[in-house]
Order: sequence, then C-alpha cells, then structure tokens
Amino acid sequence: MTDGLMSKAATMEIPINGTGETSSLPEDDGLEQDLQQVMVSGPNLNETSIVSGGYGGTAEGIIPTSTVKGPAVRYNASFPGLRLLHAQGSFVTSHSSRGASISPSESAASRIASQADASAGSGLHLPHPSPVAAGDEAARGIAVEKFDIVKKWGINTYKCTKQLISERFGRGSRTVDLELETQIELLRDTKRKYECVLQLARALTHHFYSLVQTQHALGDAFSDLSQKSPELQEEFGCNAETQKLLCKNGETLLGAVNFFVSSINTLVNKTMEDTLMTVKQYETARLEYDAYRTDLEELSMGPRDASTLCRLDAAQSHFQSHKGKYEKLRADVAIKLKFLEENKIKVMHKQLLLFHNAVSAYFAGNQQQLAQTLRQFNIKLKTPGAEKPSWLEEQ
Repeated sequence: MTDGLMSKAATMEIPINGTGETSSLPEDDGLEQDLQQVMVSGPNLNETSIVSGGYGGTAEGIIPTSTVKGPAVRYNASFPGLRLLHAQGSFVTSHSSRGASISPSESAASRIASQADASAGSGLHLPHPSPVAAGDEAARGIAVEKFDIVKKWGINTYKCTKQLISERFGRGSRTVDLELETQIELLRDTKRKYECVLQLARALTHHFYSLVQTQHALGDAFSDLSQKSPELQEEFGCNAETQKLLCKNGETLLGAVNFFVSSINTLVNKTMEDTLMTVKQYETARLEYDAYRTDLEELSMGPRDASTLCRLDAAQSHFQSHKGKYEKLRADVAIKLKFLEENKIKVMHKQLLLFHNAVSAYFAGNQQQLAQTLRQFNIKLKTPGAEKPSWLEEQ
C-alpha cells in the first residue's frame, strides 16, 4: 500500500493555468490524505523507486533506491503539491539542518478534538477502583492490628521474664503483702490435706461397697441353703436374715458416705480451686506490676532528653494501669479467702456431724438412729431395683 501511495504522490500530474497558479482538482483532498499517511507511516525505501519528471516519463528518470546514498527522501520546496498544500493551509512546514518536519494544522486539531468529544459521548468512562483493592486494605488493617497485639504481648512477656529471673537470683525487688501471702499459703496447705481426706473417703466407699455386695451374696447363699437343708433350716435362716439386715444398713451408711465424699469434692475441686485461680491471676498481676515498676525506676534514673521523656511518660502510663489491676485483684483475693473460710467451716461442720452419726449408728446396730441421721441431712437413698426415670419425667 505504501508503494502505491508513494508512486501516486510522486507521479501525480498537476495542471497549471495561464497565471501560474494551480487549478483546483477533485483529487486534492485525496492527495492530502495520501501525503498524511506517507508522513505518518513512512515509505518502504527497500522496495520502491523514486520517479523524477511528470506522468509518462521515460525510464531514464527512474532511479532505483538501492543505489542512493544518504537520505532516501529529501524536502523539495518547489514541489507543486506542497505549494498547493500551503495555499490551502492544511500543513505548516519547518526547516532544520537535518530535514523538515510537518505538523498538523488548526483544521486537523479541530478534527482530533471532535473525535475526542465523540468518544466521550459514546459512554466511555475511567475505570473505578476495584473491590479487590478495598478488600486488600481491610486485610492489611487486620494484619497490622494482629501485629500490634503480638508486639505488645512480646514486650510484656520479656519484661515479666526478666523480673522473674531477677527475683529468683535475688537481684530484683518484689512486692509482698505478708498477711495475704500467709493466707494463700494456708489455703494451699489446707487444700492438700483435704485432697488426702477425699482420697481416703473414696477408698472407704469403694471397700465398703465391696463389703455390702459380699454380705448381700452371703445372705442369698444362706437363704438358699436353708431351703435345701431341713435339718439346718433354722440356723441358715437366722444368718441369712442377719446378713440381709447388715446389707440394708450398709447401703444406708454407704449413702451417707457418698454424700460426704460429694460435698468434700465440691469444696476442694470447685470452691477452693476457684479461689486459687484468682490467686494465680493476682500473682501474675503482681509480677507485671513489679516489672513495670522496675522499668519506670530505671528510666527515672537515666538522662532526661526528649526521647527519654516520651518513654518515661509511656512507662508511667503502663505502670499506673498495672498498678490498678494489681490492687483490684488483691482486693478480690482477700474477699474470696474470707468467704471461703466461712463456707469451709459451715460445710465441714455439717459433713463431719453426718459422718460421725452415721458410722456410730451403723456399728452400734441402731437402724432407727441411722435412718434418722439420713432424714436429718435430707439424704435420699436410691432403691436398688428402681429404674432411672425417663427424660419426659425429668422434664
């Protein structure tokens, strides 16, 4: 296509009237468009030839481009087509030492502007931010928040570990409440002793249950032999009744001991354990309080420059926060220890009285006193043959 355009532009016959001016031809607009395309894309100089002279010239006027040295296309101001373009105002030429450059005229600029307006009116819009970008921003914010949490945890753990090691090696100071520490140690010792009592009571329950089962089996055996041995029917019958009575009283005592074990288990593994959990939180708060107190003291003894003052203010804020937490937990521990002591006395008074009366009545053979003891403490025995109620009855 470029070859045809270049040949057409080079060999076009332009008529000139008597006054020396070019006459208007219907192909002027086509010539202008062809020249614009040649100037934009450029001719293929490897396959074209430059023709000198007018239309229908001889072969001597055709010069192959492969033999031309230097620039293949040169600016010719006397070319009639360029004079025609100057007259119509379509192009403006400028000369330089290296050649000529042709810039679009005002009419071309107006056509470009009209094309831009048409494209704008066709509904083309700038792309809006994608929802993926908003999701990335939200994920980045969550990641920063988690990083801050991990950073604070790391700093707090470092300070507490440093304080703990200093206390173990005797290099750091420790806040001590003598009265509260004594009560805490007494609670831990009491819990250990009560756990021992609970373990022994469970062992007693297990062994006594085996004894009751053995007595029940022995009573059945005596009853069977009394029916099969007529000469010893009376003796076997008396022993069978005695074993059944012991079995019945043993089941009553077993119910009282089970109630005793259940109450001790609740006191040790729930009430005391809950208080000790609060004590652990108090000890952790005490360690953090001492760690930030030591940090504040070290910063207070250092130089007072701008950066140190900022760090000192931050340390003071953290110290006040942990101090408030420590004092609150200390008050909670004191209150829980007081209520625990009152509850322990009340529960143990009732359970020890139950255990004493039940065991005494059983080994004394006083069935009425044993039954009265269970009624006194609202203990209901389960009937051996009774089935578990359905879930509808439980509702």
